[in-house]
Amino acid sequence: MLKNMQETLEMGFDVLNKVYFASALPVPVITIMTSPRTNGHFTTGRTWRAENEYLHEINISAEHLDRPIENIMATLCHEMVHYYCLINGIKDTSQNGRYHNRKFKEEAEKRGLQISYAQGIGYSATEPRDDFKEILKEYGIAKPIDLNRESMKEFKGIDVGGASGNGDSGTGVVNKPKCSTRKYQCPGCGNSFRATKDLNVVCGDCWVQFIKILK
Repeated sequence: MLKNMQETLEMGFDVLNKVYFASALPVPVITIMTSPRTNGHFTTGRTWRAENEYLHEINISAEHLDRPIENIMATLCHEMVHYYCLINGIKDTSQNGRYHNRKFKEEAEKRGLQISYAQGIGYSATEPRDDFKEILKEYGIAKPIDLNRESMKEFKGIDVGGASGNGDSGTGVVNKPKCSTRKYQCPGCGNSFRATKDLNVVCGDCWVQFIKILK
C-alpha cells in the first residue's frame, strides 16, 4: 500500500518537474515519514547518499496523506519550489527559513499554486489552482488508496486514545493516569500538540515557534 503512494509521489515529481520546471530539478529522495506538525519539508542539505552521489530530500508527512491528491501534490510542488530556489540562488525565505517571502509566492504561483499570506509565516499557505488540478488529471495522477498514519494525531489536537498507559479498574471504566500536560499551538497555522514538559519547538509548516497555551 505504501509502495503505491510512494510510486505516485515519484510520478508526480516527474510530471511537475516536466510541466513547471522544464525538467531542471535533479531527482531527490522522496520520503513518506512521520511529521505530524507539517504537510511536508525540503532539506537544503544533501542528506541522502546513493552510492557516490549525495541527494536532497523531499518528505511528505505520513500523518497528512488523507488529504485529496491535489493537495498532496500541491505540497510536493511547494517543496519543489524551495528546491528550485535553492538551485537558482533565489532567497525565498527569511528569518532563518521561517518566513516565506514574496519571491517564494511569485515562483510558486508560476506553477499552479495559490499562495496566501498568514501573519508570522508570510506567503506559505498553499492550495492547488484549477489549472494545477487539470495537469494532474491530464497525466493520470490519482490517489492510489486511502492511506494515512493515524497514531500521531494527538499532535494535531486529536485524541485517538489507545491502550498504552491506560488501566481498567474492573468497573468497566478505563482509568487514565493523571499527568501534567502542556498545550502548544502555532500562532500562524494553528497546529497544536501536547507535551508533558516544557519544550522549544518550531512549526515545520510555518517556521515560527510554538507558544504554550495557558488555560
